[in-house]
Amino acid sequence: MTANEKTLNTFTTRIRQMILRFKEVKKENEGLYAKVDEREREIKRLKAQLLQTQRDYDTLKMAKMLTVSDGDMESAQKRVAKLIRDVNKCITLLSEK
Repeated sequence: MTANEKTLNTFTTRIRQMILRFKEVKKENEGLYAKVDEREREIKRLKAQLLQTQRDYDTLKMAKMLTVSDGDMESAQKRVAKLIRDVNKCITLLSEK
């Protein structure tokens, strides 16, 4: 085998190795793109779920503000009555001077 044949064989072998490596890298790249696409779909789904959950929370919070239980009503009446008494005391004190 001459030096040229030996160099040609080495060159051919290297080219085949590069082609094989290229195919491996290409396959890996396709897999990574598929993972990125899957992650983007998952992010989109989670964002939609988060938005819906925030809407549900806001609706629930609004409903809770509108719901008045007996204990809340009684407590509010007591506070209003106390405020009225305090205002009446202030008026009395002011009218005495």
